[in-house]
Amino acid sequence: MKTFALLAILLLIALPVLAQEETLVKGEIESGGFGGPVVKFGTFNGETGVLVGGRGGWIINHSFILGGGGYGLTNNVRAKTLGPNGERYINFGYGGLELEYIPQSDKLVHLSFMVLIGAGGVGWRDEEFGHNSEDDAVFIVEPAVHATLNVTSSFRISAGASFRVITGVSSNVSSNASLSGPSAVLTFRFGKF
Repeated sequence: MKTFALLAILLLIALPVLAQEETLVKGEIESGGFGGPVVKFGTFNGETGVLVGGRGGWIINHSFILGGGGYGLTNNVRAKTLGPNGERYINFGYGGLELEYIPQSDKLVHLSFMVLIGAGGVGWRDEEFGHNSEDDAVFIVEPAVHATLNVTSSFRISAGASFRVITGVSSNVSSNASLSGPSAVLTFRFGKF
């Protein structure tokens, strides 16, 4: 009987340890957030293009960012052929979900690894009138790596590189290959890190 009682007591003590829930993130979650402008320089249809936009996100435990961003081509890049109304330039923009991992955010200079998964559109644009026509919907995946400088506790500057992979271009304004490619990226981050 004493053995049975001893086993019952040990089992009651061990059950809470065995029944603990397993989770990806343990303990208290620290939250922060940021937002800011982004400039990207890349090649589109064989010409240098400048994308301007912004991004922001929720920072979880100083290491993971769940956010989003949107970017648009701001300079004149020639289309492969004239548009239906004689338009000569590309109209291109995209945005989507951004996931970022920051292994050592407390270091003065640190790396982070990001991916954007989203959608956008490409069509023709007329320089004089800003007329847009026949947009193709495109899908984009854009992995990136950034080096970030902690300027202050609420301001950081990131410089990095990304690579756009575009699918879905069906018109003659451009091609998937001509819109896909590397970009240099500059980001100004304002927030609680």
